[in-house]
Amino acid sequence: MFTNKKMTVMIASFLALVLLLVGCSDKNNEATEKEVEQSEPAVEETATERTVTDAMGHEVIIPANPQRIIASYLEDNLVALGITPVAQWSVKEGASIQTYLQEYLKDVPTIPHDLPFEVVTSFTPDLLLMEAAQAVEGSKYEQYAKIAPTYVVKVENNSDWRDKLLTVGEVLGKTDEAKQVLADYDKKASEAKQIIQDTVGTESAAAIWLVSNNFYIVSENVSSGAVLYGDLGLTTPNVVKEISSTATANWSAISLERLAELDADHIFLINSDIGNGAEMLKDPLWSNIPAVKNGRIYEYGAETSWLYAGAIANSQIIEDVVESMTK
Repeated sequence: MFTNKKMTVMIASFLALVLLLVGCSDKNNEATEKEVEQSEPAVEETATERTVTDAMGHEVIIPANPQRIIASYLEDNLVALGITPVAQWSVKEGASIQTYLQEYLKDVPTIPHDLPFEVVTSFTPDLLLMEAAQAVEGSKYEQYAKIAPTYVVKVENNSDWRDKLLTVGEVLGKTDEAKQVLADYDKKASEAKQIIQDTVGTESAAAIWLVSNNFYIVSENVSSGAVLYGDLGLTTPNVVKEISSTATANWSAISLERLAELDADHIFLINSDIGNGAEMLKDPLWSNIPAVKNGRIYEYGAETSWLYAGAIANSQIIEDVVESMTK
């Protein structure tokens, strides 16, 4: 017979063995659970179709993760959001493109700016983004909608580039990315504004475009004018203010005689006539414009971003202005 002492020892040993076995089992279970967790792929949220309403009131079904997007003349917005379109805007059978974007679009085929139906169809797009209502006037919208879901971004052509970017971001499910692009741009503009003010203060400037022996001047609140006066805080010349008050386009025709009255300390000249002799620049009236006489004229080609608007275009304009005015 077992004594009480021996019985106690045996019971204690048995309990210790049970606890040891339970502990090992728990550890094995934990290890197994971890292995299972590691072997199972992470569950990701999958994109789904969404129905949205465009600027013209069309209800548009946006496909999940569209891969073949055509967004003629909205490519700046796509690139800023990290998206490559399946075709890019062009005129004259691809002779003229948005050269300033070719760092990102060099391998993307061109498509005529007026988007012929048969050419659009050939790209088998899964989403069409139209810049403005003019692109789908008449019965065009119905024709495009038969090819792919078609979303009109804005009603008017000369709408604010920031609004366009936010709209495109919303349509493509990239609202946060669009907001970050704007935040980064505003930071860059603010820093550039301070550099310019530290160098030349708030002197005045104007952007002038010479093409086919005709001059055009940018309006105050659009295109490069919005960059010069709104983002960088340069003073708007009186001539620019007067023309902007009745302007209906980004760039307004201006005579050489009117340019002679331009009260701008600095002129940014976008010269599309470089290869044509630029005869207007040889006229004495041009030579007598104060900014020209004082050597404060900065010339850029038509291939630069000065004729466009968008986060990328405007960022490049800012870089040009800082380089020109602070050297």
